[in-house]
Amino acid sequence: MFAMRPVGYVIGLFVIVLGLAMMGPLVVDAVGGHEEWQTFGIAMLITVLSGMGLITACAAGRKEGLSIQQTFILTVLAWVVLPVFGSLPFMIGAQDMSFTDAFFEAMSGITTTGATVMSGLELKPPGTLLWRGLLQWFGGLGVVVVAIAILPELRVGGMQLFKSEAFDTFGKILPQAAQIAKQLFYIYFGLTVIAMLVYAACGMKPIDALVHAMTSIATGGLANYDASFAAFKNPAIHYFAALFMLTSALPYVRFIQLAHGAPMPILRDPQVRMFFKLIALFVFILAVGRWQDSGDIEYAFRTTLFNVTSVMTGTGYATEDYGLWGPFPMMLFFVIGMIGGCAGSTTCSVKVFRYQVLAAVIRAQIKLIQNPSSVPRARYDGRPISEDILSSVMAFFLLFMLTLGLLVLCLSMIGLDLLTALSGAAACLGNIGPGLGPIIGPSGNYAELPESAKWVLTLAMFLGRLELLSVFVLFIPRFWQR
Repeated sequence: MFAMRPVGYVIGLFVIVLGLAMMGPLVVDAVGGHEEWQTFGIAMLITVLSGMGLITACAAGRKEGLSIQQTFILTVLAWVVLPVFGSLPFMIGAQDMSFTDAFFEAMSGITTTGATVMSGLELKPPGTLLWRGLLQWFGGLGVVVVAIAILPELRVGGMQLFKSEAFDTFGKILPQAAQIAKQLFYIYFGLTVIAMLVYAACGMKPIDALVHAMTSIATGGLANYDASFAAFKNPAIHYFAALFMLTSALPYVRFIQLAHGAPMPILRDPQVRMFFKLIALFVFILAVGRWQDSGDIEYAFRTTLFNVTSVMTGTGYATEDYGLWGPFPMMLFFVIGMIGGCAGSTTCSVKVFRYQVLAAVIRAQIKLIQNPSSVPRARYDGRPISEDILSSVMAFFLLFMLTLGLLVLCLSMIGLDLLTALSGAAACLGNIGPGLGPIIGPSGNYAELPESAKWVLTLAMFLGRLELLSVFVLFIPRFWQR
């Protein structure tokens, strides 16, 4: 067994940062005269003291490096421990949520899923709304750091394909991740500020502009209103929100290159080009139908662009219940959600590049059938794809489908109808947020589900955010050997 002190020390730091972040909602509620500030004060005290205790207990690991195994454990434990403390403000004070609901909400926030069990959001204290936004904002940044700095090194789901672009971290994972995180933070923070200013200029209240800026850039989707973005009648807000979601669906490493004066990589990136082609295709298909139904071409284009972008990026905002658009649009939205954005972004689900790798494998197999004496190679961006990447991507697809099937089976056994079980499992495993149907669709939420179903879906959010393989590898006995 290897030492766990370095893992505990880093997680302790994460917990302290999370606790200090509660100062923001505390101040907002205190200034606004809401008694909920006391809730955040108690939660902050518990969280910071717990983090300090963990750091003190693991102080000996401060100067130790992290092995591959320890990095896996750190990645997994961080997404378990942080929602526990993130749920405290939901359980203490006026919200008085059960641990199941509070943990579900916190996990949804930190994994940027956007599924919620809260209703009457318009009546919630601003501090609570800000805390939901902060959870998603921190989660979005954490996801980017993991996707760019850690997952390529851990060889998860074909992410090693981007290892050279993610600044080769072998042998020095944590220090290099810290350097990457610093550059990413500046870009991430800058995009958030821009979004906040744009939303405010379009007429949003300050708290709405701040929270929706954080959840847009994090592609998280938790809104301040039960009606989500339908609460905002200014069409400009919908267009800008779609733009911010699209921006955050792109690889953040490309933004770093862009900031250093290299614009061509983002323009030549094959997954970026494919991502926009798919968005354009789906918007065109659905907008034509919406235009025929409504007779208003601008309205049809705007609502289609917004909702397609929201679902494909896994954000989960909605301007209306697209489940009522008809059987074909509803099933197309299900398919769109299973695609996701680009690798190394804040988005979710399978990711575009894996479908590109799968298509390359299929093309190579077809060529082999046509000419058995040939030796076709699957290629990505003109370069041959190595066997380890191919096997990693294929393993991810298989594991994703098997996990989705097991989740649907569990939810069906609990008593959920097929549409709710299938769309709920897919929405949470893909970290999309809303499912389909009258219960968990864009106009509903997850509050009415049984507690057992909420725990199954909480597990789905956790597995999906960590790309499955990062979690399942811990159950292999060989992993725990030196």
